[in-house]
Order: sequence, then structure tokens, then C-alpha cells
Amino acid sequence: MKALVTGIEGFVGPYLADLLESQGIEIIGTYLTGNITGDNRFHMDVTDEAEVSDIIKKVRPDYIFHLAGFSSVAASFSDPDKCKKINVAGTKNILQAVVDAGIKPRVLVVSSAEVYGKPVSIPINEHHPLSPLSPYAESRIEQERLCAAYVREYKLHIVISRSFNHSGPGQSDAFVLSNFSKQIALIEKGVQSSLKVGNLDAIRDFSDVQDVVKAYYLLLKKGKRGETLNVCSGKGYAIKMLLGILLKMSKQDIVTETDPARLRPSDIPILVGDNHACISRTGWMPMIPIEKTLENLLSYWREK
Repeated sequence: MKALVTGIEGFVGPYLADLLESQGIEIIGTYLTGNITGDNRFHMDVTDEAEVSDIIKKVRPDYIFHLAGFSSVAASFSDPDKCKKINVAGTKNILQAVVDAGIKPRVLVVSSAEVYGKPVSIPINEHHPLSPLSPYAESRIEQERLCAAYVREYKLHIVISRSFNHSGPGQSDAFVLSNFSKQIALIEKGVQSSLKVGNLDAIRDFSDVQDVVKAYYLLLKKGKRGETLNVCSGKGYAIKMLLGILLKMSKQDIVTETDPARLRPSDIPILVGDNHACISRTGWMPMIPIEKTLENLLSYWREK
């Protein structure tokens, strides 16, 4: 069996590749940036229709894990057109290339819990109304509708993961827990004097990236065609509490300071998911406690 993993150079890609290889699956990865080596690693810009088509026809994968995407909510306000081009047009190029190649792989497309917006009920299940509050969230909704059209018109086997927050070593410092961990490591090194924070009152549903890739694999294998399922821990964590855990892991007396630039204009106060549908469909269970995720993050940045 061959699996094509788009965006393999990103945060989640290496974890997914390790898991798939442990299952005896041949991995073909595509990347946009970075020094990626190996016979089964190819440069691919998902917005380049011809490049995508060539690789799909060459690889003819049994599985496609479409991880490549524009992933920053904050950055989507600065460049909404780029966000939409990557997430919508990029996904269309993948799916159309599959149709043109005459293959029928199982496809996992990663969406986001941001599509729900401010929740009207907690925990959020898959039937919750969609109310995007950012260009990023709008792009994910359009991406999901595109997938539904390809399921309907071409009978493609596509499963969508609405992924809630996840973290772990290797995540960009543009994301909150990784950012806090990096700042603590810099303070411990004497490079930085105080820890800059944004809105600490927000409550988010966090999972460990190693749990998330297990969910992706199981969703691809066991998910029904056209199905959209939440991938989340089902637990809400106040950002302030998670920062407190990280601070206790440091021997330094660290001062925090609110940075107005870190306060997003459309912040969602609480985002906690219902994972019962995913568990019921796949048998998946999140196993790694948040404390272990934070410990791993801090160790990563200390070493880096």
C-alpha cells in the first residue's frame, strides 16, 4: 500500500509518516519548503495544477493524507487571498488530479474546528452550526464544500477531519503552547527578560500530535465516504492554566507581560469538541495527557 502525504515537512507530517511506516505502508511525501531528501520525497506546490497532476499520476497512491495547507488564523487576516488559494484551490487540484488519473484512493482532508466560530453549545458536535470568524475559517468551509462536491459527483472516498488544537515538539512558535515553551527556554538562557502573552482566558481543546495522527490513520481506514468528524480530546483547558503548568516546569522566576499585538480581534472564548462520533467510528482514544505534551514541548525548545 502506498500513501501520499502532502505537506510532509510540516508539523504533523513527520509524526504521520512514522506511524504509517510502522504499519508497513510505503510513504510518498510532498513538500513546499525545506531540505527534504529521499527517493520518495517530491517538491509540490498544491496551487500548481500541473505539478500536482504529474505527481498524482506518477505515484497513483492508495491513500492520500492532505495535510498541506495555510494553517494560521492570525496570518489569514493579513493575506486572505493566499489562504483561500492554498486551502481551496490547492485541495481542488489534488482531487481533480485523482479524478483525471482514474484512481480511487481513500483521501483524508484536514479541516479545522475554527469553522464552528463562537459555539452555541458545548461540547461542539459535528451538527453544530458553522459560523466562521476569520478568512482561515471561511477557507476551510469552502474546502469542505468542495470535498462534498467531489464525493457527490465523482464518488471519491473522502473523509474530513475537523481538527481541534493539537501540539507537540516541532510545532511552529506561531502557536500558543509552542510559543510559551520557546519563550520559557529563551528566558532560562538569559536571552529574554519576560514572557509575552495574549488572551489567557480562552479555553481550548488540546490533543497531543501523536494521538492526532493515530486518529487520522483510523479515519482514513474506517471512516465512511463523505463523512466529517471532529478530532479532539473532548477536554477544555484554559490557556492560563496551561501556562501555569509550563511555568512550574521552569526553575526560573518568570514574569508575564500582556502584549496587545497577541490579542486577536475575533477570538473565540471557548472551543471544546465532542469526539464521540470519531471514537464510535474508529475505536480511537486520545491517550497522552496534556502535562506530557507540555513537558515534551519544553524539552524540545530547551534543546533547540
